Amino acid sequence: MIDDILAELEADASLDVGEQFAAVTARYFESTRVGAGQVSTPRSPEELARRFDERFPENGRPVRDIIARLERDVMADANKYYHPMYMGHQTSAPLPVSVWMESVIGAMNQSLAVWEMSPTATVIEHQIVKWLSTLAGYPTSAGGTMTSGGTEANFTAMLAARNAAIPDVWENGVGDDPPYVVYGEHAHYAVTRAIGQLGIGRKHGIPVPSGNFRMDVGKLVSILDTLREQGKSVMAVVATAGTTATGSFDDLESIGEICAERGHWLHVDGAHGASALFSSNPPSAVNGLRHSRSLAWDPHKMMLLPLAAGMVLTRDERDLDFAFAQQAPYLFHAEKTERVIDQGVRSFQCSRRADVLKLWFVIQRFGSRGIGALYDHLCNTARLLFEAIEERDDFETLHEPESNILCFRYLPAWARSGERDASDADRKHVDALNRELRPRYNREGTGWITATVLGGRPVLRVTMMNPRTGAAHVRALLDGLAAKAAEIERG
Repeated sequence: MIDDILAELEADASLDVGEQFAAVTARYFESTRVGAGQVSTPRSPEELARRFDERFPENGRPVRDIIARLERDVMADANKYYHPMYMGHQTSAPLPVSVWMESVIGAMNQSLAVWEMSPTATVIEHQIVKWLSTLAGYPTSAGGTMTSGGTEANFTAMLAARNAAIPDVWENGVGDDPPYVVYGEHAHYAVTRAIGQLGIGRKHGIPVPSGNFRMDVGKLVSILDTLREQGKSVMAVVATAGTTATGSFDDLESIGEICAERGHWLHVDGAHGASALFSSNPPSAVNGLRHSRSLAWDPHKMMLLPLAAGMVLTRDERDLDFAFAQQAPYLFHAEKTERVIDQGVRSFQCSRRADVLKLWFVIQRFGSRGIGALYDHLCNTARLLFEAIEERDDFETLHEPESNILCFRYLPAWARSGERDASDADRKHVDALNRELRPRYNREGTGWITATVLGGRPVLRVTMMNPRTGAAHVRALLDGLAAKAAEIERG
């Protein structure tokens, strides 16, 4: 039997089979271009589960047959991020060249734990770390590594901050009185998750209230003053460049100066917003990135790469090295006085896929100006939606878009006319309507958005992650939502 399997393996390596897979991807690109068909699936989890409820196959099947099932049973009911009416979560419609590059990365199967296992990809990763660190305003001592995404990047940075605050933590743990982490109330859940996972304890994480969806700098100072008066140490202050809910940027300049003055580690979660550094008109806040000691950055968000492609940067590479201070003589061979080229020493992952190559290819393909133009286009599309809402009376915006994210609400006729003051019952009715509107609209399939809660009230939320989305799609979104809301109100 093994002879037959080996023969099939060689057949699968042929151009003919490769073209079959490429054709699937090309058909997906083409089928989603004009915005026809469902954005997502109307089917329930139970219905989809039944489709794949089968015995483990004992014998293999021809590639062509499996590809046919792939398109019919998998792709047809998957979320179509390349559909121009997809305006949901922060998952991109990835740039086509980065999609094609995935097969090359898989074929080479380089592991970026050590240089000898990935000689060219490792040096490329160091070069890209250098480029992005320079953009962030970091010195030549900076370092970093690719990660699976912002959660790992934030956790890695927090680990480095913990080890800097408690140098003997690897041997003795965090102790009875661990340091505090201070973060904005709109920080990503990865921050509080890291506080718990690192053994600091959630009660040693202090959220800073916001103003206009940004960390309130005055309240940050007050919290830090209180901790100092109590003799408590601060492990890190965590600011955000591009919050998940509203895409807002904390005042990194002011926060950075405060942390520098007090000697606090400033970590910036820029998973979503750090790519604004490529913009032709970036938010002024990104100038403050130079004050940070660590930075999370997700190229698979606003640089439009396929999952997964995250990154963590530190202004001093040694902070990452110390975070993972460990001996593994079967892998890591450098002397302690050398600058270690192996990336596995500063990463959670040992088996590290060469995702940096798709980032490298995109940088080579579009350059900083092209990447910046794409970033600006996505932000401008959110601005188009904001302006369209401003021209209507059946929706209200909750904020101006500072990036590619916008939150808004539908208003029933009585609320927009101002014919009466809203009672508690009226407000609850509007909340219930907006809460129901999103799933009803998404289920219909003509578009797809997400939602969040701001100030305790449910709101509609869009994230523009697809370069194909334009003015016509923005108008179609509002018309579709309004029609669905009217249908809900009629009962």
